[in-house]
Amino acid sequence: MNPAKRRAIFETLRDLDPHPKTELEYTTPFELLIAVMLSAQATDVSVNKAMRKMFPVANTPETVLALGEEGVTGYIKTIGLYRTKAKNVIATCRMLIEQYGGDVPDDRDALEGLPGVGRKTANVVLNIAFGHPTIAVDTHIFRVANRTGLAPGKDVRAVETALEKFTPKDFIHDAHHWLILHGRYICKARTPECWHCAIEPLCEFRPKTPAPIE
Repeated sequence: MNPAKRRAIFETLRDLDPHPKTELEYTTPFELLIAVMLSAQATDVSVNKAMRKMFPVANTPETVLALGEEGVTGYIKTIGLYRTKAKNVIATCRMLIEQYGGDVPDDRDALEGLPGVGRKTANVVLNIAFGHPTIAVDTHIFRVANRTGLAPGKDVRAVETALEKFTPKDFIHDAHHWLILHGRYICKARTPECWHCAIEPLCEFRPKTPAPIE
């Protein structure tokens, strides 16, 4: 895909949603970190529903640690892999208190050193909480980048590298928001809804999916 077409794609997505935001609900970097950790292999809707109950009770490393693993488990039982996630949340809270004074570090290596925090989670926190020009590649973004021809890659790291290289600098901060929302609601895994896709004329996917017959 040539640079002009890439720019046109991002211009179109920006025009549709000038100020994209994560669908996870949070008010602090710590709340964001916990929400993103819990969202792995789970929906944002399920995480938000659980955190609406937990965060009013505990929303700092100290107060979450005081809940203990079983206490956290009680709030997140509706979320996939909840036992492993509860264990990681408690271990992360302990590490934040002991090593970072209770603050979420503004550093990739430090974030990835926290239990249950991988590169994707670190990228989300760095981008949203601290304004870094990172792109967190999940299954939606991986699919959109490959299907459209925007930034093909054989694995998520290859797609991340391609997106960071080819995304125009003035779009890179919001790029992963636009792409994840596009993948979630339009460029779906099973049946991409090409018939009402704003970037369909620019997309290199073939064949395009026709509108369903009513």
